[in-house]
Amino acid sequence: MNSRSKSLAAVAIFAASAFVLSACATEEAATDDASTTTPTTGETVASLSGTLVGAGASSQAAAAEAWVAAFQTANPEVTVTYDPVGSGGGRETFQSGASSFAGSDRAFKVDEIAEGNFGSCVADAGIWEIPAYISPIAIIFNIEGVTSLNLDADTLAQIFTGAITNWTNDAIVSQNPGVDLPDVNITAVHRSDDSGTTANFTDYMAKASPDFWLVGGENAGSFESWPQEWGGEGAPQTSGVVDTVTNGIGTIGYADASRAGSLGTVSVKVGDEYVPYSAEAAAKIVDASPGADPGERGDNDLAIELDRATEASGTYPIVLVSYLIGCNDYIDDSVVDLVKGYLSYVVSEEGQLTAEANAGNAPISAASRASAEAVIATIK
Repeated sequence: MNSRSKSLAAVAIFAASAFVLSACATEEAATDDASTTTPTTGETVASLSGTLVGAGASSQAAAAEAWVAAFQTANPEVTVTYDPVGSGGGRETFQSGASSFAGSDRAFKVDEIAEGNFGSCVADAGIWEIPAYISPIAIIFNIEGVTSLNLDADTLAQIFTGAITNWTNDAIVSQNPGVDLPDVNITAVHRSDDSGTTANFTDYMAKASPDFWLVGGENAGSFESWPQEWGGEGAPQTSGVVDTVTNGIGTIGYADASRAGSLGTVSVKVGDEYVPYSAEAAAKIVDASPGADPGERGDNDLAIELDRATEASGTYPIVLVSYLIGCNDYIDDSVVDLVKGYLSYVVSEEGQLTAEANAGNAPISAASRASAEAVIATIK
């Protein structure tokens, strides 16, 4: 099936349901040969029609509101739904054939792909996986009169595992000359609920500080749920962590960067420099990271192995990367143009900036966009 060309425009973002983000088709009837003029270019293109169903990561929910709204406005005969049921639920929904694409905070594992259980896909056609949503995770703190700190991974690891307990510790002071640090005990705040944010933060700690990210004599890896034996103070959801850090004294925690507000934030040591979180620095980690499982994934699988210990200049390594996932070859040909059109908008500069305004994500780089566009062109 040949894809129809599209040129999409950014629009104002409107509210969507907390559980199902839906852009409803307009009441006017459309025909297959109908045409429309796009707001940004004035080009006349063939219009799309039909329903596109997706489900998955709640991390993408606010971005999906923006993407769905804009895509619907540019294509009024299209209905797109995205149910933010969570990454696992999204992968299961896609595998069952109940959705045409999934959102997931992790890519499918090689053995899961090898099983080939993807209900919407032609047998043995394989899947595409595109890192479409990048969110920096900020290390936030509350120390009166201090708005920023420099810390390396080893110091952060010791703070969050309770080995460093006071803000006047030499490891902190030595990295922050001229900063008036108080003689106050540190309260490390973590998520008390299962969290992709925790999984990505602990993954960074395990890889960037393997010598200090130790609990009970065992080398701790990455965890969605914070082990109780690690201590600290737990709080539910991002809002709970932010509130606990804000209302405490000498507190430190981790949260989506878009929620950092007026709290102090940490510049993380990468190589010989300290890098504050930013959209540009967060996006660089994708470009600086190698592909996952070399030689074991298909050409359209852009899954990456985040290089948390990178020394690449200007790279911020504490990020959450979430994927959009779909079929290389769909059983239902009627969804192909919808998938290609929607995905093209999502990865476009316009789409990424629209999501950034609504969700605070870091737009993907031009290099990542080019890789994604090459994949989109092959979908059938």
